Amino acid sequence: MKKLALSLVLVAGLAFGASAQQGGQQRRMMSPEDRVKQLDEKVKLTDDQKTKATEVYTAAAAEQKKMMEEMQAAGGTPDRAAMQEKRTKMTADLDAKVNAILTDDQKKAYKTWQEEMKAAREKAMKERQGGGGK
Repeated sequence: MKKLALSLVLVAGLAFGASAQQGGQQRRMMSPEDRVKQLDEKVKLTDDQKTKATEVYTAAAAEQKKMMEEMQAAGGTPDRAAMQEKRTKMTADLDAKVNAILTDDQKKAYKTWQEEMKAAREKAMKERQGGGGK
């Protein structure tokens, strides 16, 4: 049961590029509005881009919710390979849609931010597994 719960948390976190923990706060699935606000802080969106980004993140959240409901309805232990494949596709689709609304300079800042988040997630995972990063 713990593995299933952990898998569901990881699906949510990876699909939406969850940011690293800050100040001991627990991770939670961010709302589309929060995601747009965070993106705006990193790449300085125009009002039109904010509207489009909200639509992109709202659709992604609905897709994520549907996937999680399907997994819960199926019961049992989810197929890890299938879950990973779905997560990877959803993340790539979301990334492509976000990039489509950004300027070239914003895309560079977005990519840098994604790389920072990935490094932070990997560090946090290593620490949770007892590696401590040392």
